[in-house]
Amino acid sequence: MPADRWGKAVVIGGGYAGLVTARVLTDYFREVVILERDPVDEDTGVHPHTPQAHHAHAMLAKGAEVLERLFPGLRADMQDLGAPVFDYGERISFLQPAGFSPRCRTGVLIQSFTRHELERRLRRRVLALPGVTLLASARCEGLAMERPGTVGQVVYRVDGAEEPVRLQADLVVDASGRSSGLDRWLGDLGLPVPGKRVVKAKITYTSMNFARPEQDRKDFDVAYQMTFAPGVPRGGVILAVERNSWTCSLFGFDDQAPPTDDQGYLDFARSLTNPRLAELIERRSCAGPTHQYVNVNNRWSLYHKVSGWPERLLAVGDSVCVFNPVYGQGLTVAALEADLLHRMLAAARTDGTGLDGLSGTFQRRVARLLLVPWTLSSNSDLMWNPHGQPFSARAAHWYNTHVFAVSVHDPEVWSRFARVANMVAPPSVLFHPSVLLKVIGSALSRRHRAAHRNRPIRG
Repeated sequence: MPADRWGKAVVIGGGYAGLVTARVLTDYFREVVILERDPVDEDTGVHPHTPQAHHAHAMLAKGAEVLERLFPGLRADMQDLGAPVFDYGERISFLQPAGFSPRCRTGVLIQSFTRHELERRLRRRVLALPGVTLLASARCEGLAMERPGTVGQVVYRVDGAEEPVRLQADLVVDASGRSSGLDRWLGDLGLPVPGKRVVKAKITYTSMNFARPEQDRKDFDVAYQMTFAPGVPRGGVILAVERNSWTCSLFGFDDQAPPTDDQGYLDFARSLTNPRLAELIERRSCAGPTHQYVNVNNRWSLYHKVSGWPERLLAVGDSVCVFNPVYGQGLTVAALEADLLHRMLAAARTDGTGLDGLSGTFQRRVARLLLVPWTLSSNSDLMWNPHGQPFSARAAHWYNTHVFAVSVHDPEVWSRFARVANMVAPPSVLFHPSVLLKVIGSALSRRHRAAHRNRPIRG
């Protein structure tokens, strides 16, 4: 093991974000300890404290690129289990507000699988690395300072133990997710608790898994109907996943919650305009339990604005920012944060600056990384609120409406949208002059048709 590694890093949270972060830390620390509050079940991969894990997840193309660098061969391992790899445009039956997207090659490769299987595969790989220890059923209760302004200990308690344990650490990473106690731990240390940005999504997810028999091997691996304010409050997605299964998540805005009973679930799917979902649900021979997840909100804890952010403490993943899962950004953003940490630790080791000074800079760079996905998701969700819509959200919604209207007939525009949606290209590619002219043309055409419809009929 190289001699230029630091001592011990502790990761609070053994879910997806914690595992990806732990993998990065193994390149720079002699010892990495993962504290996981749930018992580790290798048979199911289920975390009771991660209720959203039962629902359909998307690993965007950018996130998949990062994971493949950190875990070479991961995509092939998942593919061997039956998790398909396909082009975003060729194997998706994607219903936009203006119609079905073109079935064309976009060059954006994605893979669909369950979150449970992804975490199981990552956990096995991380725990096989030298110096990694996972402490299961270990709940973090707080942090302690090693010296003023520097976190140096994690206080945790194993289920059933009478006394907590203090664990020394050279670096602490909170990856404990949306139920993180970091705000409380900061307050207990006498540090300021940051403000939050919250945009209510009011989306309810109801999901199930069922078998994918041979006759269901259609010309698509994903069927999707997106919600879109204000006229499309119902949607759903069905994904081909590993072990010859489908994962189906139906979702609805506000009072349009998909039911959990079999008949109600099917009736909801039949109410969608994309018929693929109801066709597959209707043919299922048996299904696993139905899971519902209610009122998902976008929430961003503004740790980058905390004055005197403590040294040797980082926050990643849902501990920092929770997105409405309908946009599929969370897994990819956590991978990008791990990649950012990898680059910053490499620089700190190369230039000899060490770990002090890294934490505050990291949280500020995370904030810059979050800005684009946060803006895209929160602007869309703001449009469900009929009051108080900011101009930026209304402008973005207007532009997106016309991008969708153009893209159903224009494979080049659809390919650009696919690259932006998968975070392999910036949103600016949708403002290229060639796209802008088409959007303006679409808007003028729609206005002309509306004027013609409203023209009074003369006798």
